[in-house]
Amino acid sequence: MQILTQLVFSGIALGMIYAVIAFGYQLTFSTSDTLNFGQGESLMLGALVGLTLVTQLGLNYWLMIPLVCLFGALQGAVVERIGVRPAIKIKSEFGWIMSTIALGIIFKNVAENVWGRDDLRFPSPLPEAPLKFLGANVLPMEILVVVGALLMMLAVELFNRRSIYGRAVVATFNDRDAAKLMGINTGLVITFSYALSSLTAAFAGVLIAPLTLTGATMGAVLGLKAFAVAIIGGLTSGMGIIVGGIILGIAETTTGFYLSTGYKDVPGLVLLLIVLAVKPAGLFGKTAIKKV
Repeated sequence: MQILTQLVFSGIALGMIYAVIAFGYQLTFSTSDTLNFGQGESLMLGALVGLTLVTQLGLNYWLMIPLVCLFGALQGAVVERIGVRPAIKIKSEFGWIMSTIALGIIFKNVAENVWGRDDLRFPSPLPEAPLKFLGANVLPMEILVVVGALLMMLAVELFNRRSIYGRAVVATFNDRDAAKLMGINTGLVITFSYALSSLTAAFAGVLIAPLTLTGATMGAVLGLKAFAVAIIGGLTSGMGIIVGGIILGIAETTTGFYLSTGYKDVPGLVLLLIVLAVKPAGLFGKTAIKKV
């Protein structure tokens, strides 16, 4: 039972990282019906830029986070401007897919040339001695991951509900054409959603970096699994994203321990296939009916 509790806690921490990345997918899909398939690379760049600020420039971890978030927002805006906006203008169904994938590969190659191919260790801002909770050992950094991810998603949700700019985002999500007719600059809203999406990914990068190794290849698998979480939970449901992330995180940690680490990626893929077959909109997603 103690081991199971340990695995559950570790799975929740891992799942919240998946959730905050998947939340970025939801942000762009809700405003433009597009996805940034280079989301994992946004996480990777955030972690590496944060590592440089902390280890080479001597910046405090907590002061580094706003700078990394700013960098992530700028990177997301560049992705939207170069890779997504032209495809939306010509109404290309697949142009934005290939463009975001291509930009992700470019970012990965740039990172390999700047920081090298070797994985690097990110110093933890919190004590590395585990805390005892319900008989299990919990790292302080794992607690920070869960709290930080929840606060990030809550802040975005409050922004959308309470601010006039957030309401413009919600209006674009509900009906882009109607929002445009009401005077909302939907192009700017889409750019903002991509900036916010990459900001959340970069933030996730500096959260997870002290728990794992940091390198140019760290974003590929995380981005793919976060996409699976977004599909499982539902691209239109914030609660679904959180639940999907926790389910996948716990499934991976328990499978890796009780079966084999070689099979830890299997449960997520199996669950993804089942959800797509039974409920394509996701566990908490809503099926949209379009009148033509």
